Amino acid sequence: MHADPESPTCREESQLLPDDWLKVKPVPANGNLSPGIYYPTTGSKRSRSHRHGATRRARRRAILKNGECNILKSKISQRRLRFLQDMFTTLVDAQWRWTLLVFTLSFILSWLGFALIWWLISFTHGDLEPDHLPPMQETSNWKPCVFNIYDFTSCFLFSIETQHTIGYGSRTTTEECPEAIFIMCLQSIVGVMIQAFMVGIVFAKMTRPKHRTQTLLFSKYAVVCQRDGELCLMFRVGDLRKSHIIGASVRAQLIRSRTTKEGEVLSHYQTELELNADGCDSNLFFIWPITMVHKINADSPFYGVSAADVLQERFEIVVILEGTIESTGQTTQARSSYTTSEIMWGHRFVPLVTYNRERQGYEVDYSKFEETMQVDTPLCSAKELDEFYGSQGDRRSIESGDHHLMLKMPDREPHEPKAEHNDGDFTVTL
Repeated sequence: MHADPESPTCREESQLLPDDWLKVKPVPANGNLSPGIYYPTTGSKRSRSHRHGATRRARRRAILKNGECNILKSKISQRRLRFLQDMFTTLVDAQWRWTLLVFTLSFILSWLGFALIWWLISFTHGDLEPDHLPPMQETSNWKPCVFNIYDFTSCFLFSIETQHTIGYGSRTTTEECPEAIFIMCLQSIVGVMIQAFMVGIVFAKMTRPKHRTQTLLFSKYAVVCQRDGELCLMFRVGDLRKSHIIGASVRAQLIRSRTTKEGEVLSHYQTELELNADGCDSNLFFIWPITMVHKINADSPFYGVSAADVLQERFEIVVILEGTIESTGQTTQARSSYTTSEIMWGHRFVPLVTYNRERQGYEVDYSKFEETMQVDTPLCSAKELDEFYGSQGDRRSIESGDHHLMLKMPDREPHEPKAEHNDGDFTVTL
């Protein structure tokens, strides 16, 4: 079981990690090497401490814990023009203070603009001359374009009444000025369009599916432990509302650096992680919190990653929950992410769903949503477990003690002899 640091196998495994980290298991002084235990390289400037509780390198997030994308866009050509061409989406995505400001200005400016037009019509027609004002119109036998117009203030009031079809009755247009009839029709059409546009923006902003994500939960930490003899990466998702998410599905993507065969460095390479829940695929019957499981097998990008590597690796796992809101029929998407500092090796989520006999229903205790417990978990990678213990079908659960790891196999019949082999810190009982 000795490993040569210069062997092709070790060189192949070292490529799974970034170039500035070294994954080597030098042989101890006694010549015995225990699988699952990683020894730091000595005499090398690349060496790092792999002891429990060592400081982890924090990764800059692409997705924040609240689901927001930590993306800053810069140097966009014709940025303002592009956003103005899609004004509706721009105002829906804008903050509430900007949306309300545009909502208010759209009405005030339209009132003022048409008030100025009404004042110009009255001025050019001569309705604002002293002898043609409303008190003198009956004496001078003058017929104005709009009754009861005295000044700009009267035109502003008439503009509001026309645009919103208030119809107080004191100011009305006459057939004296055809241009006044045309402007009255035009303002009525513009007023309806402004109302429909701005009310639609406010309604769309208030009913965005994004707000539904505030009641969709992701566990703060992801855990790694054994399940059915396989190392698994797990995280928990939950829903606080009684109205369920229909057709809910969960995806996970690994973001890490990768170097191609041609030497090209892909700094943010995305790899899809296969997920399942309770023996089903990633499509959930989402009635209570569910633990999503990624099996670390030969097809997993974590196949060669051990507990020590997690301390030093730099990657991010982005998890995405999608589904249809039962009450509105809109689709929604909730996001979160886990960095290396948020992966707990050797932990398992505690159960939180119990049957309440008094209330005659299943009770979900959300105070335990983030709670985990420590379990015995091998510190080596899934690849080394396969190499040391054979196929996954022959593997059994492994219990770790303070100074050794023990592989437990089914007990033989009493008349069959037992053999015990002690290899340093590792004991195998047959």
